[in-house]
Amino acid sequence: MNNYLRADSIIEEKIYIGEIPAILFRPKEAKDLLPTIIFYHGWSSSKELQRIRGFILSAVGYQVIIPDAINHGERNPIDYNDIKNGRYFWDTIFKNLDESNDIIHELILKYNTDPNRIGVMGNSMGGFTAAGVFTHNPKLKSLIVLNGSCAWQNSNKIFKKALGINEVEEFKEIEDKINEIDPINNLQLLKDRPILMLHGDSDSVVSVESQRLFYKEIMPLYQDKNRIELIEYPNLNHFVTTNMMEESISWFYKYMR
Repeated sequence: MNNYLRADSIIEEKIYIGEIPAILFRPKEAKDLLPTIIFYHGWSSSKELQRIRGFILSAVGYQVIIPDAINHGERNPIDYNDIKNGRYFWDTIFKNLDESNDIIHELILKYNTDPNRIGVMGNSMGGFTAAGVFTHNPKLKSLIVLNGSCAWQNSNKIFKKALGINEVEEFKEIEDKINEIDPINNLQLLKDRPILMLHGDSDSVVSVESQRLFYKEIMPLYQDKNRIELIEYPNLNHFVTTNMMEESISWFYKYMR
């Protein structure tokens, strides 16, 4: 796991899981069942735009799958600059959660995946997704959230305030679902499970305040405090840095061995 592989030692493959298009990376010479990372992209992104991150993770020994979310990539992308389309944000996350079991099942069935070493990771909207998938799937080994949120209600309040959205009946069903699935409302499902949160302290897109709130609430549930960590990067806006990727590799190496 700690031996870096050459570029020509990685296989990159376009696959479909049902109707879900995805890119799969894996070490070419791997013979054993592989530790596998499901990586979720952010709002307005796609699997292709995350290829370098998939390659980096695979280059240190992991199999990596990056699926396209609905409304993204090959799945009918929308105009992300149109503020009206912001209403699809939570629908996209909910759909990702609905599809996650199919992805996990297919990985184990067809792609040489070690069922006891599957981690989940995501950036921005993908970080919201990864947190929800991890919370509601106890078999997943580890979680890394980049510039996302494990406190969905709180983030939704911040989004609404920034966009000037008032309480309206049409959003009630969505908000009820947010509250039900929200990781911070399901802390007992996360007790003592490895979670790493990496976030810029000057993030103007997804405020770090929600991660601080989640960290404060969940920390008392951990016997081993090393298994839950929030790292903030000073003066960093909504970006993924080399340091974040290095921290992620170290975390997965520690908790997906």
